[in-house]
Amino acid sequence: MSQIRFGTDGWRAVIAEDFTFQNVERVAQATADYWNETATARDRRAVVGYDRRFLSDQFALRTAEILAGNGFQVTLTSTPTPTPSVSLAVKAQDAAGGVMITASHNPPIFNGFKLKADYGGSAESPMCQAVESYLDRNPVRATGIEQAKKASLIQIRDIRPAHYRAIRKLVDMKLIGGSKLRFAHDALFGVGAGCFDELLEGTSCRVTTLNGGHDPFFGGINPEPIARNYVRSAAYLKKHPHDICLVTDGDADRVGAMDGRGGYLSTHQLICLLLRHFIVNRKGRGRVVKALTTTSMVDKMCAKYGLPLVETAVGFKYVCAEMRRGDVLLGFEESGGIGFPGHIPERDGILAGMMLLEMLAAEGQPIAKLLHTLVKEFGPHHYARVDAHFPVEKRPELMDFCRARPPKNLLGSKLSEVKAYDGVKFIAQNGAWLMLRGSGTEPILRIYAEADSEAGAQKLLKLGIKLSRQVEAGNHR
Repeated sequence: MSQIRFGTDGWRAVIAEDFTFQNVERVAQATADYWNETATARDRRAVVGYDRRFLSDQFALRTAEILAGNGFQVTLTSTPTPTPSVSLAVKAQDAAGGVMITASHNPPIFNGFKLKADYGGSAESPMCQAVESYLDRNPVRATGIEQAKKASLIQIRDIRPAHYRAIRKLVDMKLIGGSKLRFAHDALFGVGAGCFDELLEGTSCRVTTLNGGHDPFFGGINPEPIARNYVRSAAYLKKHPHDICLVTDGDADRVGAMDGRGGYLSTHQLICLLLRHFIVNRKGRGRVVKALTTTSMVDKMCAKYGLPLVETAVGFKYVCAEMRRGDVLLGFEESGGIGFPGHIPERDGILAGMMLLEMLAAEGQPIAKLLHTLVKEFGPHHYARVDAHFPVEKRPELMDFCRARPPKNLLGSKLSEVKAYDGVKFIAQNGAWLMLRGSGTEPILRIYAEADSEAGAQKLLKLGIKLSRQVEAGNHR
């Protein structure tokens, strides 16, 4: 039996190698055992959803059968569904939790088993570790789908309409609906395809869906909202201009974008645009929560508007924890995950896209002009990142070295602070910063940088690579 190790919010593995029906059964039974131990009598409900990956629907069906076999009333989605739809259904049903069969933005050969907690957000580390500890304690118990349906233990239902209704209540549909916005949506072959068409049906907005077909190979890309995956759509937009192009990842919990002519918009730009919209147009107040690797323009915006800023470790589960404490205006992370108040403590790429449309409708200006306003007010912020191979066993040594011997300056500006609670982040007096952080599951070192110019950001990345190579070669002592 292969060993199963849970990551940040569940388990991911290569299909047919470790992600097999036998192993999914083991994980589903462990999940049921954990919920049976911790859920109250009224919480004996669960939600199971799935994405468009190879065999996702069958893995989801088998998961539902096992949960039903352990006494849970299961809502199983009838079609590939966004992850936030599942999270919202868990919260709305007061369920013990949920399972989303997805590997999000990973390559097509992967699939995953995402755990959702009863509050409608990603399972935190203690829950993941607890479920892992229940593996193989009990034999797999399952109730076949037909028997489970007759016993009202499995209900097959499309839960997306409830998600759409919740979104329509959170955004100004009258403003968006009358805006005559012409926008494109690159679904990256994921479950977000068609969502905006449904949400905006009957309005003056026109939606052009790109890469909306069901392709388990995702057109030869990894379904992640990053620049290198936008090539075909960018070429289309150059010939067929729109007001904006929204992009969602494989399970539609994250958002990216291009301008109307195919120019890349970073997630940091989107985050700052939305933050400004919530402050200036929506007159919102509250704590702003950002992950450690997010642009420092957020810090300047919070300082100007007198908003408390909370910085967390990398991973939306940390942002989620802060959102659950309340009084949060927005929560976000560098990878395009954005959480909104009055919703679920979970990133939602569809809601984020609708909020961007609301912003454009409220401003009545091109997105390029809005970005120019931000730069004029808060200065240029150029972000860069590289993922480099680095031995896992040498990572503690690298982190110790960075903490003990930080660079004296960054781009000629004296170092002002070193943060070391999730990797190591060097911050200079002029606002430039460099961060080194290891991947949780792979021999990968993630190096992040931000400066007031692209050349400066690239120079900082080179410094990060130099530091890592010193340690890898043993030349740092």
